[in-house]
Amino acid sequence: MGYLFLLLAILGELLGTNLLKASDGFTSLWETVGSLAAYGACFYFLALAMKSINLNIAYALWAGLGIVLTTTIAVVFWKEPINLASILGIGFILIGIVILNMYDAGH
Repeated sequence: MGYLFLLLAILGELLGTNLLKASDGFTSLWETVGSLAAYGACFYFLALAMKSINLNIAYALWAGLGIVLTTTIAVVFWKEPINLASILGIGFILIGIVILNMYDAGH
């Protein structure tokens, strides 16, 4: 159940971050309200996930996958540029996530 809650937390972060971009600096009411609600749900589900997933694993997955997916959405949906340094940095994040999961004390 913990990983389902973690997935919901990641989805909440993705929605919240993209609505934050759409809010145009909190000048658009509904996008602002949606962003705050999505972040609230995100942290709620992250807290539930950490009841059964170690903090270091939960946070690494939440933050790492959030960065990777947010960057992908930013490039595809928001048409934001990306460069080689960004791609390499994201690759290192993914490698870190894999290493943390491979050597978690629970495995």
